[in-house]
Amino acid sequence: MIVPEPPIHFQTTLYPHRSLPRNGFVAVMIVLIMATLIVGGISLLRGAWPVLAFGGLEVVLVALAFRLSYRSARICETLSLTDRALVIRRSSAGQPDQCWAFQPYWLRVLMDDSPESDSRLVLTSHGRSLVIGAFLPPAQRADLARSLRAALARHRHARNPSPDSTPR
Repeated sequence: MIVPEPPIHFQTTLYPHRSLPRNGFVAVMIVLIMATLIVGGISLLRGAWPVLAFGGLEVVLVALAFRLSYRSARICETLSLTDRALVIRRSSAGQPDQCWAFQPYWLRVLMDDSPESDSRLVLTSHGRSLVIGAFLPPAQRADLARSLRAALARHRHARNPSPDSTPR
């Protein structure tokens, strides 16, 4: 017997922001290589051949730093609210996925009202807590907190409507 998946009431996937897309990276590397070749070529003609070697090393190190930065950007967090749970799945490059589930009726979403760069978005329930969206800018964390609170409020109301809201 196949058990149907519960309906999803709220779902979002969070990705870190990267200000330089891959095309921009290629452009930066082309400019850096050209500058290194020009300066290194002039230095080579004047007898300072180590300048070209160190310039090549510089290009390699910059490319490696960008690669590490892009690899760290492959983290993502997926939040899914169903009738049974709010499930958070965190995927990161080279590491196994992590998964947490919270019962949505008792879940609290905590964040400072005026988000600062060190403000954290914390989910807490029954003595357990989890920081989510740590890689997001403060304004996006605040938007996520508002959206998640609203989705949880709708979910709680649908599961347990107040007596005042019943039609007469």
